[in-house]
Amino acid sequence: MKKYTAVIFLTILLTFLAGPVEAFASFDISSQKAILIDAQTGQVLYSKNAHTASYPASVTKIMTAVLALERGTLTDYVPISMRASYIEGSRIYLLEGEKVTLEQVLYGLMLESGNDAAIAIAEYIAGSVEEFAVMMNDKAVQLGAKNTHFTNPNGLHDKEHVTTAYDMALIAKHAMTLPKFREIVNTVRYIIPETNMQDTRYLYNGNRLIKNTSDNYEGANGIKTGYTTAAKNCFVGSAQRGGREYITVILNEPNNRALWSNTKALLDYAFEGFAQVPVVEAGEVVDSVESLGSKSEVKVVTEQGFHYNYPADGEKPGIQENIVMDTIKPTIHSGERVGYIEYSIGDEIVGTVRLIAQRDNGQSNILASGMLKGETGSSKTGLWGLLLVLPVSLLAFRFLAKNRRRRRSMYIRKRNIFNRK
Repeated sequence: MKKYTAVIFLTILLTFLAGPVEAFASFDISSQKAILIDAQTGQVLYSKNAHTASYPASVTKIMTAVLALERGTLTDYVPISMRASYIEGSRIYLLEGEKVTLEQVLYGLMLESGNDAAIAIAEYIAGSVEEFAVMMNDKAVQLGAKNTHFTNPNGLHDKEHVTTAYDMALIAKHAMTLPKFREIVNTVRYIIPETNMQDTRYLYNGNRLIKNTSDNYEGANGIKTGYTTAAKNCFVGSAQRGGREYITVILNEPNNRALWSNTKALLDYAFEGFAQVPVVEAGEVVDSVESLGSKSEVKVVTEQGFHYNYPADGEKPGIQENIVMDTIKPTIHSGERVGYIEYSIGDEIVGTVRLIAQRDNGQSNILASGMLKGETGSSKTGLWGLLLVLPVSLLAFRFLAKNRRRRRSMYIRKRNIFNRK
């Protein structure tokens, strides 16, 4: 069965705004390298020199924590080497040979910004700092952080250790999808109980937005501070209110007071200057495909939801929905990606949502493999298999044609529904 791709363009008129915000028309902050994004979709709401290279200092540790959570086991004891114990800068004073778990070390990494914790994690995950840096860079590329290059897990100054505000926003966006990461960065105080070598330790978060300080911010839930002489003050922040969540990044800010005030200004800009319109929900049925050789159907649903941030005032634009279906195969597993939807305004793509197959009856395939090949190796079974090829092929062509017609009519109905809203 030949591969085919069905591409259907559909203009959906939505009642939301995309023009500049009048109340914030001249909005700006004093920090020279900054970005504000939607934490779920990655939509950029504010950007200033966001693609300019900068030293990241300890916000590097966001990536270190990501790799630790994705590749490590929280209950594992992390070997503490001499190199980790004697690293310069901020530390939680790990001792060579001390017995601490990965979970405890992670809290020391993100709350107290322990450089010793970062080295210990790198050696635990990759065997060496150098190999861990390779893993960090591979992950950065995977996340789309193409202008980032890490040489260490802690952010201590190195001319080759650079990133951008945009790249750090992408890394933080991914990090906040990890439940344990979210828990750690929203913790004000953590206790490491007495170990084989040290008494109880109390760790305190350096993020002023989540603490009872003058910089406390409603809904703040992360993420990481950083400072070196070369990098100056850096901060990746986040806040969530009423189901809306935003991420900020400020790099290379010489004034610590401005770091916090500008972060709060960015978050205010997001929550007060924008609203969200849901475009599609996770699990929404886009189409259904009839099973070959039976009357059962497999639904095509959205893998995740998508919403769009629009300004408080402005003109109403239209959003264009471009649905692309991949090859329809005789065998499709539940959960398998079968296409995607692109949402755009004019020529700009503002979001992409993947489409997956979903069965209601719990079966995994559209077409059982036994239909095309015998259950035994006998020549008689093989003959029956050959005899089935022709009718199954004819059925497949009828199936494709029918589903093209059904898909077309389904989209027309969807257009009418949107136009009535």
